[in-house]
Amino acid sequence: MVDYSKEELAQLIKRFGAYLTVKMSNLFSISLENLDSRSVGALAGLAVAIFFAWRLLRSPSGPQRRQTKWQAPTPSSSGASTHSNENLISSGVYPSSEDSRARNVIDEFFQPVKPTPGQLVRQKLSEGRKVTCQLLGVILQESSPEELQKQATVRSSVLEVLLEITKYCDLYLMERVLDDESEKRVLLALEDAGVFTSSGLVKDKVLFCSTENGRTSFVRQLEPDWHIDMNHDIVSQLARFIKYQLHISSIRPEGTAPNVFCSPSLEQFFE
Repeated sequence: MVDYSKEELAQLIKRFGAYLTVKMSNLFSISLENLDSRSVGALAGLAVAIFFAWRLLRSPSGPQRRQTKWQAPTPSSSGASTHSNENLISSGVYPSSEDSRARNVIDEFFQPVKPTPGQLVRQKLSEGRKVTCQLLGVILQESSPEELQKQATVRSSVLEVLLEITKYCDLYLMERVLDDESEKRVLLALEDAGVFTSSGLVKDKVLFCSTENGRTSFVRQLEPDWHIDMNHDIVSQLARFIKYQLHISSIRPEGTAPNVFCSPSLEQFFE
């Protein structure tokens, strides 16, 4: 194995340190109060990057250097090559492969860590542990009680988020229906989608009422940390009683209370 010369090693460490300083300054610009799992992951990545960089400096790639050492130089090129290398060392300019190896090690470990669906749910819900949620238009494809008299279909795109919420929160689903058959269709659709078997949700936490005011009463009695609904009037009425609400709407209506968030869909809110 061929080692770096002292001058070359010193220059490489200097260049590596400068590059690492930039990375660290970007990392520690995060305030402590905003420190989350991604920041902790970045700190861990920093430690691993330093370790690998240290290993890198100790064990430089050898094939090209061994070839250079053992290959007999021609008389015509020996002096020019030696003079050129001395100029490179004295000026601090080295082959790009040396810098790129250190850069690649750091960049690999400073890549943003994508939060898991469970982490996103906990972050977005601000540690809220009880959630109430309307079914129509949020969990189900249908948007009116009349449609539920014919069919009930769970939206496949919302399933992952729904299951994560049930793992972390005490979730209650509720909807206005026109008859008992609609209730059975909704429960069967949720069961077929695996909502009851893959999470902590049970059928007793799926509530039905005959009026919109009935849903409002359910929410007031349960006193959740979050309520999710499509009805603007219900959201407005509950704004002063519920800590947070998510209004499923493509636009944010004027005069919306500051504790009400808006999103086109439940799953997009957690993206």
